[in-house]
Amino acid sequence: MAGSSEAVATGGTGTGSAADPDAAGARGAAPRAPGHHRLFSDAVLNAPQTLRALVRADEIWLVALAALVGLGAGLMVFAMNETAQKLHEWLFALHRGQRLSGMVDIDRLRALAVPSLGGLLVGLFALGLARYWPRRAVDPIEANALYGGRMSLNDSLLLVAQTVLSNGVGASAGLEAGYTQIGSAIASRLGRGFRLRRNDLRVLVGCGAAGAIAAAFGAPLTGAFYAFELVIGTYTLATLAPVVVAAIVAVLTVQGLSRGYGGFDLRMPSAVAPEHYIAILALGMICALMGIAIMRGVTLTEDLFRRSRVPMWLRPALGGLAVGALALITPQVLSSGHAALEVGFDAPYALDHVALLILLKSVASAVSIGSGFRGGLFFASLFLGAMVGKLFAGLLALASISAAPPDIVCALVGMSGLAVAVVGGPLTMAFLALESTGSLPMTIAVLAASVVSSLTVRRTFGYSFATWRFHLRGEAIRSAVDIGWMRNLTVGRMMRREVRTVLADMPLTAFRRDFPLGAVTRVVALDESGRYAGVILLAEAHAEPVRAERVAELLHFQQAMLLPQMTVKQAVAMFEDTESDALAVVDSAETRRVVGLLTEQYALRRYTEELDRRRRELSGE
Repeated sequence: MAGSSEAVATGGTGTGSAADPDAAGARGAAPRAPGHHRLFSDAVLNAPQTLRALVRADEIWLVALAALVGLGAGLMVFAMNETAQKLHEWLFALHRGQRLSGMVDIDRLRALAVPSLGGLLVGLFALGLARYWPRRAVDPIEANALYGGRMSLNDSLLLVAQTVLSNGVGASAGLEAGYTQIGSAIASRLGRGFRLRRNDLRVLVGCGAAGAIAAAFGAPLTGAFYAFELVIGTYTLATLAPVVVAAIVAVLTVQGLSRGYGGFDLRMPSAVAPEHYIAILALGMICALMGIAIMRGVTLTEDLFRRSRVPMWLRPALGGLAVGALALITPQVLSSGHAALEVGFDAPYALDHVALLILLKSVASAVSIGSGFRGGLFFASLFLGAMVGKLFAGLLALASISAAPPDIVCALVGMSGLAVAVVGGPLTMAFLALESTGSLPMTIAVLAASVVSSLTVRRTFGYSFATWRFHLRGEAIRSAVDIGWMRNLTVGRMMRREVRTVLADMPLTAFRRDFPLGAVTRVVALDESGRYAGVILLAEAHAEPVRAERVAELLHFQQAMLLPQMTVKQAVAMFEDTESDALAVVDSAETRRVVGLLTEQYALRRYTEELDRRRRELSGE
């Protein structure tokens, strides 16, 4: 197993320019600084028209494109792993093949100096990007949820560089964010070069994430279901072939490049006894609470650094110094913890040492990400979960509970349960257990605990780490399910621009003469300054008897108006609140200049049409 992957690049997801073919295609992105040049020209990355037509017409060619994505993802995962390992060997004076988090002891001066000085370099790198490349990289979940799979390859390459640097200097953050970021970005750029349809592009982005995860774990089913659960947001027969092909090709690529490649080498029990499931389900719930605590801890650490008023470029150096101080106690807090996990499964740790590892690794991960290092929490959650499982098994043994599962079962269940709490994807972790251990009974136990963990987190917290960070930024994203079409279906696109208007002080007799019954249904009234004043219903104006003398006395919805940037969902909610069947559209709440009219009937019809269209896409019709 070569690493892990996660769909969020912590501390830096965002949008790109919609006008730039190599940007994320997201509205509202930070503007490109003057003088920027594309790293990759359209002439190189855009496919010939004949190939574009083939891919758009036949799903077999989409599968072939997915294979190319898998190849690219596998190559990038291998390159990132090798680069990070070389940095570890050089900076921490390791012998060839030694893994940083698996070391018993390292040079104490290097343990302090490398993370702190490396953190300073990370901070200066971020400062330079903020000045000369003021954009944030869109991560795969956000891209598929909001922007139809559009990601920037340039932004992603910069994020990968930051992630590899952070991991290479020993920060307690994994490479997994960079794995899925670059795999999905390659897929997005390739898909846009072939002018794929929105749904096909979203699937191809999922193929990139699937390839990255599969290559990291040597587990194609794990990668495929990671894509289905977390990046595509759904599973259909139409998406199965390209996602699985990408995952398999990525695994074969890394296996061909790195000999001795494989998963965990564990001795598993032949069966999991039924009486063990009570403890297994309880452990799943404990892991869920632990995962929530870790996610809250990262947010709290970020808030503390923000309130400290330390310059942003200096925060990673302070965070690195803190991580280095923890590494003086045990080097297992450094880097992603891959080697520490492999050692920890079989190591005969005392319970107090296991508890200390959980505390130190949790603090190191929170400080690393909270101070500004780039990376993910996926692999940290695997290591922490395994240690929580070992601690749980030890406590059951101390209590002399006869129905206690074996240590290795608790370690694997804890690993999966905590990863599900932080990252999401119970089926992903179940397949990881199956492909890593080859044990069906163990897989069933992991699945049971993962479901309990997922359900507990959803009921008590409501977010995975990726979606929690979107929530903190004000984005209402709970999964990668496509909601971007809803944001694109705005009032400005649906409204009717031809609007009949009158002055609000117009005499009612003149209004009746100019607008006979049946001419229109409603007319928008304006004040003396030409600002929106309300809506007059023609039937009410012609009703008898009417005591009103001027139009202003019969106006409705004076304070209820739509804005062009409102989504169809917001418009429908306003129709319901005001109990109206049509509302005027104004340019802004301040100027109140009428630019159109939207009826509830038309908004609902367009909303229903789009929903049906998405349903057909999801079902493969």
